[in-house]
Amino acid sequence: MVLNYIWIAFFVIAFIVALVQLIIAMVRMFVFGDMDAEGFGLFPAMIDSTFSSAKTAFEISLGLTGVLSLWMGIMKIGEKGGVVNWLAWLLSPVFVRLFPAIPKGHPVTGSIFMNIAANMLGLDNAATPLGLKAMEQLQELNPKKDTASNPMIMFLVLNTSGLTLIPVSILVYRAQMGAAQPTDIFIPILLATFASTLVGVLVTSLYQRINLLNLPVVLTLGGACLLVAAAVWGFTQLDSEQMNLVSTTLANILLMTIIVFFIVVGFFKKVNVYDAFIEGAKDGFTTAVRIIPYLVAILVSIGVFRASGAMDWLIGGISWTVEALGFNTDFVAALPTALMKPLSGSGARGMMVDAMTTYGADSFVGRLACIFQGSTDTTFYILAVYFGSVGIRYTRHAVVCGLLADLAGIIAAIAIAYLFFG
Repeated sequence: MVLNYIWIAFFVIAFIVALVQLIIAMVRMFVFGDMDAEGFGLFPAMIDSTFSSAKTAFEISLGLTGVLSLWMGIMKIGEKGGVVNWLAWLLSPVFVRLFPAIPKGHPVTGSIFMNIAANMLGLDNAATPLGLKAMEQLQELNPKKDTASNPMIMFLVLNTSGLTLIPVSILVYRAQMGAAQPTDIFIPILLATFASTLVGVLVTSLYQRINLLNLPVVLTLGGACLLVAAAVWGFTQLDSEQMNLVSTTLANILLMTIIVFFIVVGFFKKVNVYDAFIEGAKDGFTTAVRIIPYLVAILVSIGVFRASGAMDWLIGGISWTVEALGFNTDFVAALPTALMKPLSGSGARGMMVDAMTTYGADSFVGRLACIFQGSTDTTFYILAVYFGSVGIRYTRHAVVCGLLADLAGIIAAIAIAYLFFG
């Protein structure tokens, strides 16, 4: 329901903002003879954005078809070979606390783990199909098929909080933009994304009345903190070129290991791995087609909101407010990346590159934009794709929890940027 109101708001606000600017442009034309006012081009730009965004949505779905087919096929092999069940058993002490509505040892636990692991390694192409597989399994347990269940919401928040250990793409962009030390934002990103995920889990747990003060969860969170600290220490011993090479190599080795492991286990379990793969791949193709309407809806609304100039007005208002309160406004110029990230990953990436181009890759704004890009994930895109893939209409508290995790990531990113680079 919240997503419905937000979707309507994108269009209504965009229309009002564009209309106001058009009226101002017409007044300037008739009174001052000014024919060059920007207001005349907003409505054509908004209409153009609807076509381009709809095309982009279809192209994304088309691009996902092959990847979804591949990974859902691999997951089907793992499911029939018992690997997913084994992972579910291994993680059940923790997941039974975070997802109390999931039966202990259910295969969806393994799917959720695989998705989260892929996200942490920055393997987006693998994470999405794994996540969609997990959503299908969660939907099987869902008593109300059109309403998001508690486990679905917790799973979505874990995704939208964007926990990433290896932000390879951001490091590459910084190197391309001429940063003296592209890896200088590595530790800040880890800290910011960890804060986002932690707040997301805590807020969702409060909504769902989940008690996290138990030994398995505490030990897991403590172990995760130690693992993050070890990874940070190890990578900071490398220069930027070595770091990008090692992180990319490790991520791809792990990914290929998963594929081969699933196939080998399936073979020894007497599973016809080829037939199992084809069965899963067919589901992947069907899912890719099913999410097209949801992607068109969310991307078109975002495109209209951006083209109307509403985003520029929002940033200007924030800057004025922050300055009026007497706070430093250095961070405001990087906010477009933070505000765009929940709406569009490619849009936020463009904002990040624009910030580095305009202010410099090693400027405070350029670095903060990179931290914003790595601290959270595309909340509305994930909600639209994941919920859309299983026909969920009522999202309950998913949007609120996801956005609160995003807000925590943004606040943490600003504080950490001032600490490291201010």
